Amino acid sequence: MNINPAQISSHNESQLPDHKEKFDFLANQLTRSNIDVDSLIKKVQNLQIEVPSWALGTGGTRFGRFAGGGEPGNLIQKIEDVGVLNTLSRACDSISLHIPWDIPSDANAIKQELKTKGLTINSVNSNTFQDQPGQKKSYKFGSLCHTDKGVRKQAVDHNIEVIEYGKMLDANVLTVWLADGSSFPGQMDFRTAYSNTLSSLEDIYDKIPSGWQMLLEYKPFEPAFYHTVIPDWGTSYSMVTALGNKANTLVDLGHHLPNTNIEQIVATLQLLNKLGGFHFNDSKYADDDISVGSIKPYALFLIFLELVKGEQTNMEPAWMIDASHNLKDPLEDLLQSLQNIHLNYAKALTVDLNELKDTQESNEVAQCQEILQNAFQLDLRPLVAEARLRAGGALHPLSAFKDLKVRENLIRERGTSTVATGL
Repeated sequence: MNINPAQISSHNESQLPDHKEKFDFLANQLTRSNIDVDSLIKKVQNLQIEVPSWALGTGGTRFGRFAGGGEPGNLIQKIEDVGVLNTLSRACDSISLHIPWDIPSDANAIKQELKTKGLTINSVNSNTFQDQPGQKKSYKFGSLCHTDKGVRKQAVDHNIEVIEYGKMLDANVLTVWLADGSSFPGQMDFRTAYSNTLSSLEDIYDKIPSGWQMLLEYKPFEPAFYHTVIPDWGTSYSMVTALGNKANTLVDLGHHLPNTNIEQIVATLQLLNKLGGFHFNDSKYADDDISVGSIKPYALFLIFLELVKGEQTNMEPAWMIDASHNLKDPLEDLLQSLQNIHLNYAKALTVDLNELKDTQESNEVAQCQEILQNAFQLDLRPLVAEARLRAGGALHPLSAFKDLKVRENLIRERGTSTVATGL
């Protein structure tokens, strides 16, 4: 499935008059507020989000999975799908892989396909949260934290193997998430589990290449329901600090207990120069992994505000989506998520940080809130659409996806019974 520039131009043509009217009106408003519109558009265009290979197929729950048609059955097809997403949105020029779901059988062929589609692979993710066919030792009672040294070594070796696959594909990030923990009091010794995990991570860290970073994720519960070895940002921070400057914390927006102040976590980690990356998603109850900005758009805006404040720090975070779609077409959902990420980033960029700082210093509480509310309530959709248009993308990617019958074409090419690998 390929979409050529002529198809995009044809789709945009009928919408251009309406778009131009809306954009010109918005641009005049922003200019009167001393906002450089062209600079704002360029910043939005430069924010590229990594699409995870596992989000390209229909996700599921513990109770069932309702697979859709035309799902990508191999890595080449996943690259094709991300190519379609990027052609429409001009917002996702890289892919995040999960090993062993995405082991490249021919690295050179994969790299050639990536080049053809104008994509790269930045991050590779290890998987020690489930047993694989033929695996000698089980992760039922943990992986990097396990009481059995042989299990720990197996998990370490897998992460090193993932690094090697990443090197083949010119990646530069290893992401580690652990399901390690316990479901009953007394099942596991907290201190031993922490020490075993850190020791295992040290063995992995020793193999991290120059120019790479290791991102360590955290999660307060699930699948362990009494304690997880790395439950929060503080525990992750303590470990990556012990490991060294190539290890940093990964913030998954769904990996927090209800009402956690995620923007404060982001600001703190950025201040400490340990904010390595993001998994963007949204949640209502726990780790729901649903469309970015679908539940808490204001929280997403506030997170981006902290990121904009810290843009002058030395580290550029790795931007990734981490989602699972059980009801929507996954490609449609990713297009919506990409739109919401760019939209809230653009809103955060319109905040006058000097004015905000002055009102904070003088303790003008109501005015501080007013500044943020005014920025959040701006309808910047025409500006984000203009950023796509100038980059050669679709004014309205979701409607283009439907009008160009992308899913129907994928079903015709791949059939109705294909199942995305890893799901």
